[in-house]
This record gives sequence, C-alpha cells and structure tokens, in this order.
Amino acid sequence: MHTLLSVYALCVVALFVKMLAISCYQGFYRISRLTFKNPEDASLVGREASAQELPQVRRAAQAWANDLENIPLFFVLGALCLVFNPPFMLTAGLMVLFTAARLVHTLTYLARWQPWRTLAYAVGILCLLGLAAMVGMGAVRHL
Repeated sequence: MHTLLSVYALCVVALFVKMLAISCYQGFYRISRLTFKNPEDASLVGREASAQELPQVRRAAQAWANDLENIPLFFVLGALCLVFNPPFMLTAGLMVLFTAARLVHTLTYLARWQPWRTLAYAVGILCLLGLAAMVGMGAVRHL
C-alpha cells in the first residue's frame, strides 16, 4: 500500500506541476505581449484592456478546462484505489500511464497536433475506466 501511495502521490504532484505550467504559459504570453483582458491588469502596465484574450492564452485555457474534466476524476479514483489495495502493478501502471497521457495531451493540445491529442485523451480515459474497475472490484470484495 505504501508503495502504491508513493506512486499515486508522485502522479498527483506531476499533474499539479503540469497544470501550474499551463498557468505560467498563459502568464508568459500575457506579460511578454503586454496584453491583458482585465482592465486592472492592463492598467498595471499602462495599457488599455484587450477586447479578447491572446490566441495562445485561449488555447491554454481550453487545455486547462479539459484537465478540470479529467484530473479530479483521477484524484478520486486513485485515492479510492488506495483504500481497496488492488493489484499493485496494474494500478500503478494505470496511474502512471494516465499521468503521462495527460502530459502528452497538454503538449499536443498547445501544439495543435492531431490525431495525437485525441489518442492521448483516449488513453487517459481508458486509464480512468481501468481505475474505476479496480475500485468497483474492491468495493464488491468488501461487501
């Protein structure tokens, strides 16, 4: 259990860093272009607010929104897996593969690479389904 907890914790940290990187990516484009949609941010650098976000910022926001549809599910399913002590190799593999798929998904989303983005998304969803199956089997065993 402690080893699986370590794998889960490292995946959570990696996903956190990935999401933080998306925020930094947005900030980089806003600051380097001195283009801000919020008036208070624009006035800080002596500019007028932009009517629209920069395309790079919009794209990163879409990747971020997609993360918010998937990563919290991983957090919950992964934590529930720890409760039921499922097979280590399979569960750890699903956790690591999900994390890698989300990293690839973000990179391919920002780079506009298809079909790689869709493949990375599908791999992540399959991992979530696998983790859900582990949780379901564990819950049935403990009835």
